[in-house]
Amino acid sequence: MKLSDVFWETEDLVSPGLSACPGCAAELSLRTVLRILGPDTILGIPPGCMAGAGAVGWNRLSGVKVPVTIPLLDNTASLLSGIRRYYLRQGRKNVKVVAFAGDGATADAGFQALSGAAERGENIIYICYDNEGYMNTGFQRSSTTSKGSNTSTTPVGQLSQGKTQHKKDMPLLMALHDAAYVATISPAYTQDFVSKVEKAAVVRNGLVYLHVFSPCPTGWHFPPEDTISIARLAVQTNFFPLWEYENGRFRQTLAVSQPKPLAELIRRLGKFHHLTEAEIADMQDWVNHKTELLTRLFAAREDLAP
Repeated sequence: MKLSDVFWETEDLVSPGLSACPGCAAELSLRTVLRILGPDTILGIPPGCMAGAGAVGWNRLSGVKVPVTIPLLDNTASLLSGIRRYYLRQGRKNVKVVAFAGDGATADAGFQALSGAAERGENIIYICYDNEGYMNTGFQRSSTTSKGSNTSTTPVGQLSQGKTQHKKDMPLLMALHDAAYVATISPAYTQDFVSKVEKAAVVRNGLVYLHVFSPCPTGWHFPPEDTISIARLAVQTNFFPLWEYENGRFRQTLAVSQPKPLAELIRRLGKFHHLTEAEIADMQDWVNHKTELLTRLFAAREDLAP
């Protein structure tokens, strides 16, 4: 599918207007995903920002034009596994059963169900929009929240200087589950985004996991009009590298030959305004370490060839 086809020749299956915060990357991602997957989609959105924007909608009407349910925070993958098996029993193999879940419902409360679904090879598409916190309830930290973040549960003050742990690497964890297809995607790189969702749509041999970098102006404290530039800078600094995993191999889908310093991203986000130069340097060291790890995994492709 050409990029122009996605936006000019497919139907927007999300209600018109803006039902999320101004500058919300998650709503943009939901609209893009549904344009690609089309109307033959069953959607599960657990409690979170997109449950209100995408599922509940307005005036007691659904916010999307496909069947949608709101699972519990901790059973999204289990519920959708059952739905998928029902459609397979009906012989309807082309129905796409999709989770669109926040990082709290994915990396924390729902991780057990997701891990089990991946291990069983359930044929669902699980998409995590990672805005690095429980934003729907006032920005509490999650396990994907970046180190140093100022949140309502890791406040900056005399007794605390933000979150003290680095973020959990969910895409790598799902690749190590040997899921059928795993990819990182960014709303700033739309062609890469579209290509990966198209791949996800035709997988029939197991679970698909897509991890979306989803900047949040409200919780991260930056101007709403900067959402896409923030998402692009995260890739350009190697804070959020774009890659995919399939058939037991890792592949980088967008190489950053001359990465920008992480400080360029950090200094644009209000949740990091308290960080010292030493703390920013520590985060840069973490990014360098993760980059080196992924570089080795990308290079191992040839070694793993049969």
